[in-house]
Amino acid sequence: MKVASLENNPPHQVVIIGGGFGGLYAAKALANANNVNVTLIDKRNFHLFQPLLYQVATGALSATDISAPLRSVLSKSKNTQVLLGEVSDIDAATQQVVMGDKKIPYDTLIVATGAKHSYFGKDDWQEVAPGLKTVEDAIEMRRRIFTAFEAAEQETDPVKRRALLTFVIVGGGPTGVELAGAIAELAYKTLQEDFRNIDTSETRILLLQGADRILPALAPELSKEAEASLKQFGVDVHTKTRVTNIENDIVTLKQGDEFKEVAAKTILWAAGVQASPMAKVLAQKTGVECDRSGRVIVEPDLSVKGYENIFVVGDLANFSHQNGQPLPGVAPVAKQEGEYVATLIKKRLRGKTLPAFKYTDYGNLAMIGQNSAVVDLGLIKLTGFSAWVFWLLIHIYFLIEFDHKILVMMQWAWNYLTRKRSARLITGEESLALAKGNDSESHYAPANNRQPINA
Repeated sequence: MKVASLENNPPHQVVIIGGGFGGLYAAKALANANNVNVTLIDKRNFHLFQPLLYQVATGALSATDISAPLRSVLSKSKNTQVLLGEVSDIDAATQQVVMGDKKIPYDTLIVATGAKHSYFGKDDWQEVAPGLKTVEDAIEMRRRIFTAFEAAEQETDPVKRRALLTFVIVGGGPTGVELAGAIAELAYKTLQEDFRNIDTSETRILLLQGADRILPALAPELSKEAEASLKQFGVDVHTKTRVTNIENDIVTLKQGDEFKEVAAKTILWAAGVQASPMAKVLAQKTGVECDRSGRVIVEPDLSVKGYENIFVVGDLANFSHQNGQPLPGVAPVAKQEGEYVATLIKKRLRGKTLPAFKYTDYGNLAMIGQNSAVVDLGLIKLTGFSAWVFWLLIHIYFLIEFDHKILVMMQWAWNYLTRKRSARLITGEESLALAKGNDSESHYAPANNRQPINA
């Protein structure tokens, strides 16, 4: 359906589902727009800065440092209301979204519900190998990491202690690389003097990547530099390596035609994502096609085929019109898409339009550890200290609220000067005894037909 100019008519109702980068930046771009009312719906009352979740998981930052209440962020947008709730259905025919027992009408709908973890059909691995998408994920990951050290301090069996001090990270993208580097800093620097019965420098950190190099979105020379830096930090990087099984604290790997096993109490997932369930709802109600990851295949203006007033942005969208490949699921893409759709809505209400969406790629980057990062800006490539400073500045820039920028900068400065991490809290009801488990020694020993991995 066409969106006609609504001048001198009742306000145009824009409903946004999801308060991540795509949804929030769309709402901010529509702030106080003439003759437009905005309703932002999210099942959380805060915007989460996901790129820094790994620092919550490793005790460098608190969850509140990277979370901003949506009502606070949008408090000056007088045409915007925020609703706490979860949308369960979309009625494209009557132009309504269903939230609980409420039906909320829209003239334009923006769906920005993001993505969740993908275990490639092995969903039972989720319990033993948590991913990193939410605050709860980060807190659970933090609990597992620090509990492993605590349990190792009390473990007298050297085989079990070795498994407790072994960390396996599956996935060599930015999240996996940054997690590996952060855990290495913890083990080899931060915690060095904190324990009496264990030497944390004996910690083993394995980063597993199915492709032939880590950080495949970056230039090959930067991937090589990142791998070399990780190895200097003490991380054991394994490329062309796939996980075939996770059971009883044993990770089974396939490298070429060879299978190997590694005993590890802490296994962290950073390998894959799939679209949120809202993609299926859109497919059922509009007939739109989705890709293999469940992402909605959108038109050049980010709309759903056949529905010019329904847009999909961020990680939920497969936008392949620029170079034939889907845009990556990163914050800058979602931000630009949200702002584009907001601008398009305002243009349409004045009887105008916009050219197709075009993503401006300002580069890719990843933190390796203190004083070390890689940055790919196209013609300009940075490594080492200069890349590390650039990484810090970019992440401060993208934090939503000013007070969070100040808090994070102060925390980073303190961590840098003292090598301490103040957010090393173990929370949750699971006891240390349960965390250690009652596994027999055989669980930590390789099977007869498997070789232990060299690390």
